[in-house]
Amino acid sequence: MDRRNLNFAEHINNESRCQRAPGAAVNFAAEERCRMVNFAGEWDKCVSEEIHNNIVVLGDYAVISDAEDLNSLPTISTKVTSPFGNTLYHKENVLYGQFSFTTSEAGNYLACFWLDGHYAGHGDLTVSVNWKTGIAAKDWESVARKEKLEGVELELAKLEEAVEAILDNLLYLKDREAEMRTLNEETNAQVAWFSIMSLGICILVSTAQLLHLKRYFQMKKLI
Repeated sequence: MDRRNLNFAEHINNESRCQRAPGAAVNFAAEERCRMVNFAGEWDKCVSEEIHNNIVVLGDYAVISDAEDLNSLPTISTKVTSPFGNTLYHKENVLYGQFSFTTSEAGNYLACFWLDGHYAGHGDLTVSVNWKTGIAAKDWESVARKEKLEGVELELAKLEEAVEAILDNLLYLKDREAEMRTLNEETNAQVAWFSIMSLGICILVSTAQLLHLKRYFQMKKLI
C-alpha cells in the first residue's frame, strides 16, 4: 500500500464512528455531528450546519466505498461557504481532507461535495462528514502540554469551557428570543394599523356610495 492509500486508510479509521452512528451526536456545550452523504444517482450533494458567530469549526471528510481497490475510487471536490456566500475552503481531486475556520457571522454554513468523474464501481459511494464546533474542535492535547494540565485539572478546564459555551448559548437564545419578540410586536403593530386603515377606507367608501345614491335619487325625484 502506497503512502497515499495509507493516509487515506488512517483517515477512514478516524471516521469510522460516523459509519457506526449515521445520526448526529450532539452535546449542548459542544457539537460533533456525523453525516453520511450518499451519491446514489447524483453528482453533487450538500450539507449545512447552523452555527453561531465567533465559533471555531473543524471538519473532516472522507470517501467511503465497498470497493477493495482504493485506487478505483473517484476523487471528489469540496467547497465550504459562509451564510453570505464567501468561500472558506475549496479542494479538488481528493479522497479525504480537513477544513477549519472561525465563523464571522451566524447562519447556515454549507459544505458541498461533487464527483470529479464518473463512478463505475460496484456498491454505494458515500462521503463521511464529521463537523466539530466549539470545545469539541479544540485540541485538548496541545492545551494540556502547553499549560501542563493533567488528570483532574484538564477535566476542570474542559468543564469550564463547557460552562462558558452553555452560557454563550443561553445568551444567544435570549438575544434571538428578544429579536423574535420585537419582530412580532412590530408585525402586530403594522397589522393593527393596516386593519384600522382598511376600516377607515371601508367607511369612507360606504359614505361616498350613500351620498352618491342619495344625490341620484334626488335627481330622479324619487325621494
